[in-house]
Amino acid sequence: MILTCGESLIDMLPGKDADGNEAFLPRVGGSPFNTAIAAARLGVPTAYLGRVSRDFFGDLIVERLIENGVDRRFIVRADDPTTLAFVRRLAGGDARYAFFTQNTADRKISRSDLPDNLPDDVRCIAYGSISLALEPGASTIHDFVARERGRRVLSFDPNVRPSMIADRDAYVSLVTELAETSTIVKVSDADLEWLFPDAEFDLVTAARRFLRPGSLVVVTRGADGAIAVTDRYTVEQPAVAADVVDTIGAGDSFHAAILAWLETHGRLAIDTIAALSADDARSALIFAARVAALTCSRAGAEPPTIAEYERDASSPRRRRNER
Repeated sequence: MILTCGESLIDMLPGKDADGNEAFLPRVGGSPFNTAIAAARLGVPTAYLGRVSRDFFGDLIVERLIENGVDRRFIVRADDPTTLAFVRRLAGGDARYAFFTQNTADRKISRSDLPDNLPDDVRCIAYGSISLALEPGASTIHDFVARERGRRVLSFDPNVRPSMIADRDAYVSLVTELAETSTIVKVSDADLEWLFPDAEFDLVTAARRFLRPGSLVVVTRGADGAIAVTDRYTVEQPAVAADVVDTIGAGDSFHAAILAWLETHGRLAIDTIAALSADDARSALIFAARVAALTCSRAGAEPPTIAEYERDASSPRRRRNER
């Protein structure tokens, strides 16, 4: 089982009302939450750990977990409000965010909300994003993953949101520490460029700052594809062609797909990731790129099910595009 932990929120997406007026439409989101939905849709047993409001937005969050078969035993309900993220789409499908997080339920997760022990079937903890930029939740999640280090795979996606970061130096130090203690790091080129603004920037060199023996760092580069870096090899894989509607949730889907590929191929364990071959890493990147491309072809964070993935992968259009 993959357990994701971190924020769950409501993305207020730009759209139009019934009369054609500009409006913001609520959609359930949050990076670790999206990762849980994406992994579950890919057929992998998945659970979500978080603090969720009892307001009607929180009900929407729980309903989406139920609809997608995500295990909810690690959820704590609270009276605090739900985090809101207003989204503005930019040219090319990219997005900008404005977050409203004051005294919200997910931000206030505490040590008392954590399970004393995790069941043995939890093989991987996926975490990161804005939950690590806001206290007291940041310290709670930090302590949680530190407790579980060495017991199961830790997969970290910083998903940097500069507007949420009050102390850059402290945040960079925290991200570096967590990356260096995780089994897998999934990071975007934009994340690395913000974290390490060197005069002569090189993605692979930056990614290697997160490496330790036996770990895997995956760098996503949007339309330029992705790179897998270990202490033994570097693998580059082109992106998969997509009709981009927006990129919301694409990185989360990519992260989930890497973990889903490892799980379904018997590789989601600390020792098997350390021994992962370059061919295996390439296969995981191809699978994740296809999943992310399908997510980009839809509005909002709507990752494909495994059946939708298989239909797309076998379609004549996909085969022509990938020749």
